[in-house]
Amino acid sequence: MDNQFIVSMLIILATFALYIWIAVYNTAKQTSDFYVAGRGVPPIFNGMAIGADWMSAASFIGMAGTIMLLGYDGLAYIMGWTGGYLFLTILLAPQLRKFGRYTVPEFIGDRFNSKAALIIAAICTIIISFTYSIGQLSGSGVVIGRLFEIDAKIGTLIGVVLIAFYAAFGGMKGITWTQVAQYVILIIAYLVPVIFMSFHLTSNPLPWISYGEILTKMGELDRELGISEYFAPFTNGTKWQFLALMFTLMCGTAGLPHVIVRFYTVGTMKAARWSGAWALVFIGLLYFSAPAYAAFARFILMTEVAGRKIAELPAWTQSWIDTGKLGIADTNGDGILQWLELQIANDIVVMATPEIANLGVFVIGLVAAGAMAAALSTAGGLMISISSSFAHDIYYRIINPQASEQKRLLIGRISIVVATLLAGIIALNPPGAITQIVAWAFALATGTFFPALVLGVWWKRANAKGTIAGMLVGLAVTLIYIFSAKYGGFTVLGIIDTGAGIFGAIAAFATNIIVSLSTRAPSQELQDAVINLRYPEQMVYKDGEVYLNDGSSKE
Repeated sequence: MDNQFIVSMLIILATFALYIWIAVYNTAKQTSDFYVAGRGVPPIFNGMAIGADWMSAASFIGMAGTIMLLGYDGLAYIMGWTGGYLFLTILLAPQLRKFGRYTVPEFIGDRFNSKAALIIAAICTIIISFTYSIGQLSGSGVVIGRLFEIDAKIGTLIGVVLIAFYAAFGGMKGITWTQVAQYVILIIAYLVPVIFMSFHLTSNPLPWISYGEILTKMGELDRELGISEYFAPFTNGTKWQFLALMFTLMCGTAGLPHVIVRFYTVGTMKAARWSGAWALVFIGLLYFSAPAYAAFARFILMTEVAGRKIAELPAWTQSWIDTGKLGIADTNGDGILQWLELQIANDIVVMATPEIANLGVFVIGLVAAGAMAAALSTAGGLMISISSSFAHDIYYRIINPQASEQKRLLIGRISIVVATLLAGIIALNPPGAITQIVAWAFALATGTFFPALVLGVWWKRANAKGTIAGMLVGLAVTLIYIFSAKYGGFTVLGIIDTGAGIFGAIAAFATNIIVSLSTRAPSQELQDAVINLRYPEQMVYKDGEVYLNDGSSKE
């Protein structure tokens, strides 16, 4: 048992003990605790929880690797995921918080006074969250697999057990405060290696400033090797794919149920806006660092690993080969590892970088703990979304409105365990890389919830029939395009499966508007309720006038 294993294990066990203690201390005793943390989370801590919920395994583990392999084209992920929070914070979060429901499907069902809309929205939530969770469980498998030097599939099974336990136990209240701790751990784990690499390569500890120097050197190396330059745009796809992917990720961010529900955990519209602002600050720390991380890792691989004799490669390479995520092939038979003979999965770049850069066992263990924090935090939020859609929206609102709080909590916890197990089974043999699977979830959210929520909040003429038709058409178009592009090779303007959301959104917006205008308008009461969402809590819109909440005076 080597020192690296012992140190990594001790750090991860310590963080797990912290998460479990927080979950137990904040055990949900009421449904409001289980679904919206009692609506008592301060904005700055909610922003940290949003950051942890958001910076999933795809961000922590996959982001830098994707940028390393795609170069400039990988920046669509950063711009899309970050820009989506501006959409969400400005267009939707405060208004949805004022409506005062527990879930996105509940908002849609009550906004349009339609049980059918609620059920369809709940099913869409389950599909989106389930797809997303596959990526998270796959990510936890990568981390645990490397730690124990076992197959990533066995690591995935271990992650399933951990996530099922603490998500089912604490509910949203426990998960919220667990995510605050997880954010602190993951951001420290992400920044320490990139700062060390920056200082080692450029003598400047600020990677956000120094990595331009490395890019210049890599351009020279790329030209020497005769490969596409790292920072040349649209070398891995068309400009239309870049724009479609960015649109999909941006609008998907604003439509993801497990992200939106985080804005329900605060007390006011103002707190919801500030939660979004703080979230952007906390998320920006990682996203501004990812391009530097990718550049440093690629440069070290090109200069310190490629070009060496295969028989003399560092010991870390064999450890990653054992996980199935690293491939080395001496295709020309010269015994020297060429750059193009190194096949490294984008899912392991962040995890492997501390070993690649020889940063020491403590940093390796810290990164492993941070990666687990990222996978666990998002998976927990996703499982709460699945649970709330089934236990609250379908079971309580439709099947058994007389159910006691204890019965609802039991159904919620059982649904978390079942969903985690099912997602884990699929994650044993994931249909794509982590970032690709996550992009599909965003595409589904873009094609279903984004049009329904934007029109539901900002267009009073939108009605139940239009919204139902829009969600169904958007879901169908998005799924058909994903499967056609991935398995059938069908594309439009070079847009592949990860950009499918743009077609789903266009179809959903058009369908929603056409059907709404072709059918009866909502009642005046519902139209007034929509306009009312645009005013602060202390104001109420009614009968064409705006009043203070106590009704004592007009504005």
